[in-house]
Amino acid sequence: MSIERLTAALCALAPDRLLENEPMARHTTFRVGGPAERMFFPSSEEELCAAVRLAREEDVPVQLVGNGSNLLVRDGGLKGLTIVLGESFSEIRIDGARLCAQAGALLSRVAAAAQAAGLAGLEFASGIPGTLGGGCAMNAGAYGGQLSDALVSARVLLDGEVRTLSLSEMEMGYRATRPLREGGVVLSACFALEAGDPAAILARMQDLNARRREKQPLNLPSAGSTFKRPEGHFAGALIEQCGLKGYAIGGAQVSAKHAGFIVNTGGATASELLALIEHVQRVVLEETGVQLEPEVRILGEG
Repeated sequence: MSIERLTAALCALAPDRLLENEPMARHTTFRVGGPAERMFFPSSEEELCAAVRLAREEDVPVQLVGNGSNLLVRDGGLKGLTIVLGESFSEIRIDGARLCAQAGALLSRVAAAAQAAGLAGLEFASGIPGTLGGGCAMNAGAYGGQLSDALVSARVLLDGEVRTLSLSEMEMGYRATRPLREGGVVLSACFALEAGDPAAILARMQDLNARRREKQPLNLPSAGSTFKRPEGHFAGALIEQCGLKGYAIGGAQVSAKHAGFIVNTGGATASELLALIEHVQRVVLEETGVQLEPEVRILGEG
């Protein structure tokens, strides 16, 4: 493995968009995480595919992240190459009732663009803090809606080849998709939306976001809902039932506002957040018999 040869190749490709030993705490909504050995910000599909190919040729591990809103990076950081799909890879295009966007576009911006064009169907996504790529890979959803409700197709880097997958080929379930299962990278996606009144669409978005602010601890760093919804239960209700609301380990706390969220109250380490996640899982399993599965992705060196 040669991280040095990969660095030289990426510098030749785009020297102004390559960072070394970049703290992941700057790139996750939890505000924790050790350094990424190398971090690259592609501005096109071609650059992204080239970076992945170069890393694989050098046998360097690759991780892709978006807004870091569903991610917990351990304190030892990320080895190899971390590719960030962000502002430089976030074009949104609208043609009639169809909206297409690159993976780095924030879901809030995608929803806002749809609303401005008088297109309904993505209002639920307006308060989700992630990017389109991560959202499609996880089939992100909220308030009864999910991206698979409107998705038509997605361009995906799968097994070294860029393919356009239909909705059925994406195999989208609850927080599960084919790209997520097979290690694919969502590059862009297209949605079929419905014409509507922009004012009514905006009102719907404002109502959903007001409900979020009322019920969720948006004032503290978190990764959103920490656990997947167990079949027949709600994770937050189970955690509260076990008396864990407000329970803390160091700067990591089960939110006193919504027990389904683990938050960073200030100065938390990834180790403290992980310890709290494991404690919650253990107590809930012992007291209710339900195994909670993290929704947040956990990556990096211990």
